[in-house]
Amino acid sequence: MPAVLMKGAPLAARIRADVARDVAELGHVGLATVLVGDDPASHIYVDHKHRAALEAGIESHDHRLSPEITAAELRELIEQLNANDDVDGILVQLPLPQQLDGSAATRLVSPAKDVDGFHPVSAGQLYLGHPTFVPATPAGCMELLAEHGVELEGRRAVVIGRSQIVGKPMAHLLLAENATVTICHSRTADLASHTREADVVVAGVGQPHLVTPDMVKPGAAVVDVGITRLPDGLAGDVDPAVADVAGHLTPVPGGVGPMTIGILLRNTVLAARYRRGMLAFP
Repeated sequence: MPAVLMKGAPLAARIRADVARDVAELGHVGLATVLVGDDPASHIYVDHKHRAALEAGIESHDHRLSPEITAAELRELIEQLNANDDVDGILVQLPLPQQLDGSAATRLVSPAKDVDGFHPVSAGQLYLGHPTFVPATPAGCMELLAEHGVELEGRRAVVIGRSQIVGKPMAHLLLAENATVTICHSRTADLASHTREADVVVAGVGQPHLVTPDMVKPGAAVVDVGITRLPDGLAGDVDPAVADVAGHLTPVPGGVGPMTIGILLRNTVLAARYRRGMLAFP
């Protein structure tokens, strides 16, 4: 029997509807994005974020900067946004041009406005088991697994990739649900020996069709986070033929992608609540 496809759009639509209701109750919520340079994919992604924010009633503050901007100029803008009471959440779109340090830029964002969940405070809170802002993509993966009733407690999970954006936070979220977690990466010997034992596989390295059907345990839940643009269209990290083996599978496109923006908007509402004292921020 083919895998159940864990499509993100229906769940993301419900999340965005909840966000819209929350924004109406709060009266005003603001999201600022900072985009440096001319990367076409980044511009498209930020456009999608602003469109979704406006549809939910969130005020958008769109800052698009020259690729020649200096670190001092970028710092000045972020500090202004930190001090702006009309801005509840700040997102610095990555990657930044080579002359700028993306990690340093995200550390400049006020922890209470870090809707991307990349600040060391956010990462530390997740590590300690008391999350504030969780990065949107791994949070979306967890929501999809829960939505489809995928059992995690006591199960073996393999995360392929160790990035700060997906791999590491994903591992902590799975641990919090009492899964036994293995993180694999480019230096892992015999990747297939790990994935074949896993009840849940999360692939997020941007290597097309890395996970093939022979690498998947029959009935496993497979979450495909990677996405690469190929001449014949978009491809994920998971070979589509895995659908013949897995029990659950996220499609590419249409799986995790729609969830990311929905979770980002929800994080922005959370930031608004923290800043209004409705919730205690660490």
